[in-house]
Formats: sequence, structure tokens, C-alpha cells
Amino acid sequence: MDIEKIMLGLEKKHPGETEYLQAVREVLESIEEVVNENPQFEAAGIVERIIEPDRIFTFKVPWVDDNSKVQVNIGYRVQFNNAIGPYKGGLRFHPSVNLSILKFLGFEQIFKNSLTTLPMGGGKGGSDFDAKGKSDGEIMRFCQSYMLELWRNIGPDTDVPAGDIGVGAKEIGFLYGAYKKLAREHTGVLTGKGVNWGGSLIRPEATGFGTVYFAKEMLAAKGESLEGKLVAISGFGNVAWGAAQKVTELGGKVITLSGPDGYIYDPEGISGEKIDYMLELRASNEDIVKPYSYEFPEAQFHQGKRPWEVKCDLALPCATQNELNKEDAMNLVKNGCRCVAEGANMPSTPEAVEVFHENKILFGPGKAVNAGGVATSGLEMSQNSMKLNWPSEEVDDRLHQIMIKIHDTCVKHGKEEDGYIDYVKGANVAGFLKVANAMLDQGIW
Repeated sequence: MDIEKIMLGLEKKHPGETEYLQAVREVLESIEEVVNENPQFEAAGIVERIIEPDRIFTFKVPWVDDNSKVQVNIGYRVQFNNAIGPYKGGLRFHPSVNLSILKFLGFEQIFKNSLTTLPMGGGKGGSDFDAKGKSDGEIMRFCQSYMLELWRNIGPDTDVPAGDIGVGAKEIGFLYGAYKKLAREHTGVLTGKGVNWGGSLIRPEATGFGTVYFAKEMLAAKGESLEGKLVAISGFGNVAWGAAQKVTELGGKVITLSGPDGYIYDPEGISGEKIDYMLELRASNEDIVKPYSYEFPEAQFHQGKRPWEVKCDLALPCATQNELNKEDAMNLVKNGCRCVAEGANMPSTPEAVEVFHENKILFGPGKAVNAGGVATSGLEMSQNSMKLNWPSEEVDDRLHQIMIKIHDTCVKHGKEEDGYIDYVKGANVAGFLKVANAMLDQGIW
């Protein structure tokens, strides 16, 4: 496999799609050896086929604001690969959304979903819609307009969207209400639904829970536990919320949270009522964490900075892509951080990952570490198919077992001769092999 030739061709076809190209290169570099050892993959053009989405839907989303003015956003759905199951991946509503970001997320989703062992393909979607400052009525009208265009191309056995940044329980409710009206059926076509109408318990917390379960296994592989560890977390959305809860439950101390305006350092630990207040801030639809320091004076607010400069044992980047750069990685190493587990999708730049590997820091990539969210979405699909709801303890236990299996699979394919575990390679190789072999079995399509 000639990686540079493949990347050159891809860059010519998709110029400027930096996030997508970055994600593809990272995977290709990890799977190069296994592809070269299996000539059947090259003969069937598996790599060339897997790096291009099956199809992309792009559409306008017109809606009327509270002042009766017509607004227009752009909507997307990327159906990337369905070799092992229906397309599965979240919807992201945020001003930063563009085709490159959604293709990168959809591509990552292929391997993430493969790792869960559940029958789910990879997809992603969203819009450049910004919910900040919008009323519930405006959000509802936007969601209804978005679904009016999308509904014909999704379904419980075709494509099952979920939530992501900017798409929480409220948005999923509006989207599902529109789908149900248009399709005239009540099915498991969206996940992240309300518990009263088909949703799964602990789904909102699942990505954060799974992130911590994976980090726990990483530490255990080195004979350590979470007990007493200082944990730096970025973000203050669902992932950070779930991670903060589970870290505290397992005996660690969360000392940071962050938003676009800066980060909070709370040496006394972020737990209990502090996590509840974090939820209040998030529900305000404002991208701010500064008020936390007003509510809890012992906390320090660092404007315009990221939390990777504080001393910690474990770092959980749970905000967004490329939020942790080479300088941040060097700060973490210098301050004694022993483990980095990505709760977000591709939050570490390639240069940062290189620093972690060079210094033999335990590093878990997002496609493995944060797979708990989509795994629990898969469990929601199973509950919908069986027309029942499992108790939260059962869902949490199933999630925990899935994350243990994902970790073991990464170790199997990523353990090096000196004992260091390259989790990036392990996750990419394991995810690729399952999908590639399914594609071989199904012929050229």
C-alpha cells in the first residue's frame, strides 16, 4: 500500500478538507502492515473503497425565527460505510460544522462502531445551525425543517442518527416528533430518545462513563487504579458530565472543566453539587464556564487557556477535535501525567500523539475510548427492537463489559515487543479488519 499516493489522490479530489484528510492518514499509517500482509485487500480495493463515503446528502434548511424572518442553514448526512450494519452516527448542530468535519467523524465512526462488536456501520450528519440564543420554538422549527429533508433516507434498518454537539434530548425529541409524523410509524430510527418514549437509561452519560471505564482498564494494565488520581477534564457537555460522575464514583478527583472561554481549576474536586451546577450552566445554552468560579470561590478561572497546564495523573480531553496540541502534550508529560484517554473525537493533534508515544505515555484514541456512547445507542436499538427497557444497572453493566472488550482488542493488536501498548494502532487494525473482511465477503459494491 502506497500511503502517499493514496493521500495525494485524496487531496486532489477533496482539497481543503483538513480534518477528513488527517483522520484518513492516521488510520492508513496504522493499518499499513496488515494491509500489506493481506493481498486480498488490495485486489478488492478495500482501502480505496473504505476511505470514500457511500453517499452524502447536502440540503438547505429554511426556518422562521421568532421575528417572522426566514433563516437558512445547510444540512448534511454522510452515510459512510454499512458493511456490518445500518449507518450509525450522531447529528452535530454547531456553527463550525462543515463537510470536512462530518466526513472525518463519519470515517472514524466506521471503526469505532466496529470495535463495539455491535452490528453498526458508520455515518455522521448535522448542520451549521447555532442553538445559542435561540428559543425552544426556533429550535423546534429548525429541527422539523431539517427532518423534512432527511426522513426518507433514514430508518431503523437503514441509518440511525443520534445526538452529538448541539443535539441533546430536546433536539432529538423535536427531530423524532417530525420523523414520526412524516413516516407515520414509531420505530428506533433515532437514539438518545427520552426514556418515556423509547430511550435507554444512562444514554446521556454513556460516552463519559465509557471513557472512564476504558481509562480504568488502561491504568489496570500497568497495575494502577483510579483511586486517588487527579483527573483533568476538558469540556462541560454530556461527555465531560458523565466522565466527572464516573471518575468521582471510582475514587478519582476531577480538578478541571473547560469551555471556549477558558478553564476552571478546582483543587478541592468537582463532584456532587458542583456537577449539578455544571449541568445548569450547560442547559443555559451559553458556551461559558466562568460563572462556576463565582458560585464556588475556591475555584480559579483561567481565561482563554486550556486545562492541560495543570498537574494531573490522568487527562480526559472531552471537548472537540484538535484541542490538545504539541505544547499541551509536552506540558502534560512535564507535569507527570501518566495516561491520556480521548473522550472527544480526535481531540489530540498528530504532533501531540507523537509526543505521547515518544514518552511512552498511555494514550487511548477517541475511536476506542469514547465508543461507549454509540455502544449504548446500539443497546437502545436492541431495546427498541424487543419493545422493552432495561434498568440502568443492566445498561451500565453491558456498557462496562463492552469497554473491557474494546480495551482487550486494542491490546491484542497494539502491544509492542517492549510491552508498550500502541492503542491507536490496536484500535485501527481491529476496527479495520472486521469491516474489511465483511466488505470482502459481500463483493464489489
